[in-house]
Amino acid sequence: MIGGSLLALPAMAQAPVAPDSGDTAWMLTATMLVLLMTIPGLALFYGGMVRAKNLLSVLMQCFAITALVSVLWLLYGYSMAFSTEGMQAGVTNLHSFIGGLDRAMFAGMTPASLYAHVPESVFAMFQLTFAIITPALIVGAVAERMKFSALMLFTAGWFTLVYLPMAHMVWGGPGSFLGDIGVLDFAGGTVVHINAGIAGLVACLVLGKRRGYPHTAMPPHNLGYTLIGASMLWLGWFGFNAGSAVAANGTAGMAMLVTQIATAAAALGWMGVEWIIHRRASVLGIASGAVAGLVAITPAAGTIGPGGALVLGAVAGMICFFCATRLKHYFGYDDSLDVFGVHAVAGIVGALLTGPFAAAALGGFGSVEHPWAQLWIQCKGVGFTIVWSGVLTLLVLKLIDWTIGLRVDDEQEQIGLDLALHEERAYNLS
Repeated sequence: MIGGSLLALPAMAQAPVAPDSGDTAWMLTATMLVLLMTIPGLALFYGGMVRAKNLLSVLMQCFAITALVSVLWLLYGYSMAFSTEGMQAGVTNLHSFIGGLDRAMFAGMTPASLYAHVPESVFAMFQLTFAIITPALIVGAVAERMKFSALMLFTAGWFTLVYLPMAHMVWGGPGSFLGDIGVLDFAGGTVVHINAGIAGLVACLVLGKRRGYPHTAMPPHNLGYTLIGASMLWLGWFGFNAGSAVAANGTAGMAMLVTQIATAAAALGWMGVEWIIHRRASVLGIASGAVAGLVAITPAAGTIGPGGALVLGAVAGMICFFCATRLKHYFGYDDSLDVFGVHAVAGIVGALLTGPFAAAALGGFGSVEHPWAQLWIQCKGVGFTIVWSGVLTLLVLKLIDWTIGLRVDDEQEQIGLDLALHEERAYNLS
């Protein structure tokens, strides 16, 4: 992520530093856009793809995760992700992997505290919206069969053990583990999408398939909701990517432009392959392709040029089509709403291609001089993220399964989670 380091409060003899009003206004707007991505964007995107009897359960999960992570972010999350206590550039120690607790409960934060040229409170709230959507993405992999209580415990554990260290290792500043080796991740390719996508794959494997999968048809019950949700994600992603400049400047403007180009290219890429193979274009397909493009451009948005964004988006859309259709059925895992096939795969594609496309020789705006050397650094970052997320996600899931259990029983699954867990119906047509 591009942005200034946390500024120390000025000495009494110095004039106070005022935040930049333009940067602050943009970051307030970007923060609201990113929150919109989860509620209602992701909630509707996922909700439309499940069966009608499970719609409320998905909406509830996204909403509850938003509330839970907000409280945990105050208690210790912000501190463990962004505390710079004990960090030193080029030195690897415990604080290269996880922040301390010196900023717990937002200790030391006042209305005058700054991060770069914006109030620290605005930066903390902006980063909170990232922390919210990342575990919410995993909901799509376990939809229609996971206990609500288990999901809440999983969210708390996964947020603490997996998300916070990843955010710190990439965005923690000088002395952070992945930041120091030069991994480029402008807005969350590793921290958000590969992290959540791998967790989703592990979770659906541990949880097992839905009853009747793959022999029983389980079509989306309302693709209108899904397309509305995808549209909100597209809109909100401008806050996600352009907001990661932490300023209203040319980097933010270019991030917005390349986000639009990559998303459009991916939507057309998925649609084109689907049209060639199935002789028709589907609403679900173009919406999924657009999300793949949004994911792929995320790590590259601050360094890639428009031409690179076009190629990156098209490649991501086509690859994700095959991963979300052919690959899933070939291996037989039940990733309900294709969290791995879209978020992990597009995140990997985007993170890897960020390396070469950040180079000026390929139209990029980064400081990369040796594209293939940077590609190798990106490979190391991707590999580390896969292992980190996979191993720790498995640990969290097993601990919960050994205690309260992960999965609803067969009767509850057959009735649907809306009635079985929440005693409510999404539709009352009487």
